[in-house]
Amino acid sequence: MHSTQLFSDLSALDLSRWQFGITTVYHFLFVPLTIGLVLLTAIMQTVWYRTSNEKWLQLTKLFGRIFLINFAIGVVTGIVQEFQFGMNWSAYSRFVGDIFGAPLAMEGLIAFFFESTFIGLWIFGWDRLSKKLHLATIWMTVLGVWLSAYFILAANSWMQHPVGYTINHMKNRAELTDIMAVVTNIVALNQFPHTVTASIMFAGAIMVGVAAYHLKRSQHVEQMRTAVRMGLWSVIAGGVGTVLSGDTLGKAMVQTQPMKMAAAEALYNTAKGASFSIFTWGTPDGSSELFSVRIPNLLSWLSTGDFNSTVEGLNQLQSQYVSLYGPGNYMPVLWITYWAFRWMIGLGALSVLVAVVGLFLTKKKNIDRVPKWAWTAAIWSAPVPILAISIGWMFTEMGRQPWIVFSLLKTKDAVSPGINGVDVLISLIVFTLVYGVLAVIEMRLLLKAIRSGITKDDEKADAEELAVAY
Repeated sequence: MHSTQLFSDLSALDLSRWQFGITTVYHFLFVPLTIGLVLLTAIMQTVWYRTSNEKWLQLTKLFGRIFLINFAIGVVTGIVQEFQFGMNWSAYSRFVGDIFGAPLAMEGLIAFFFESTFIGLWIFGWDRLSKKLHLATIWMTVLGVWLSAYFILAANSWMQHPVGYTINHMKNRAELTDIMAVVTNIVALNQFPHTVTASIMFAGAIMVGVAAYHLKRSQHVEQMRTAVRMGLWSVIAGGVGTVLSGDTLGKAMVQTQPMKMAAAEALYNTAKGASFSIFTWGTPDGSSELFSVRIPNLLSWLSTGDFNSTVEGLNQLQSQYVSLYGPGNYMPVLWITYWAFRWMIGLGALSVLVAVVGLFLTKKKNIDRVPKWAWTAAIWSAPVPILAISIGWMFTEMGRQPWIVFSLLKTKDAVSPGINGVDVLISLIVFTLVYGVLAVIEMRLLLKAIRSGITKDDEKADAEELAVAY
């Protein structure tokens, strides 16, 4: 087969899905750290404001630099993501643009400009604003970042559970009828706290990793002792919040997308008092189970809060969906949903376990005796929460398939009609190369900020600011 024929046979749909998936996962590497670290930075600055302890100001500036680097790269990668709606997914944009565009516009016009304004004031206001007013700017930044996250989650949640719309059959598109229904979508209301608490867990793990790097080298010991303890408590608090919010999100998922919960367990047939499998080995069609490790009744409780409730199975839901939506396969790729759900939970639990052990090792009387291998383990465990978060989002998006908008629009019908595989392949290669360059820049900037730690300039500026304040 000639190479030109090979390229012409490439599926624009498959390549568009790969491109959007790659750019989304890459962009999302920066989002949780921004959401979580802005809060921790604001807390550190607040403690400095209340106590005038210089180490808190130094920590604020160190982790503030990391936050700003991460925020800047996140903005750039997010813009590329939105362009794809017009380039690769124009059929989707035409169908849902009246609704999907509303929360995105709110994010851009309200939240993004809001957070950008206050980030600018925070960056340039250290020696120009009063101590109290400058503190207010970082808390306004927290509000802006979190509002931005909420509006984006509201847009995504509409794809999971469409509400507040009507179908215009003449124009073959969905049209907005109730913006409040969209922004108060049950999925968004439950997804937001789940995302925020998971982000706090990741930001805490980064704090621990940064502090461990310096404590391993006996650098900035006083400041990093404080940072490592704050980071460990943040991981635990974020982990507990993620579990609690994940429970309510799972129950909302059962109400709105029962197929996704069935796919998470690979539950083929409806069961009462359904068990949850830690591990299952069986045939691909679920007709035979060779080996499994199960927790009795747990899936029923996760689905409804009742250990004896009935959970609908994949086969029964498939029959229902064929009756409702016509012939077709409405099951997602089960090996992805099944294992993604378990890796998400397992990696999140591992992060919390590491943090609990870390709290014991770094107790005041023990911290000077912490072995270097423990600091190394802390550094390498820092990315674990973002792996759990990213896999969780893969489960969320893959579990919705074959729908791009659940019950309304299939993914195969959403791709732009005027593009071909070669077009998408070229842009995919270009984006991958550009993102590769951005990854190198990001890592070099972050590593430089981390390795510099508490700089001499920070210490000098801190002394000057304390003199001005008092």
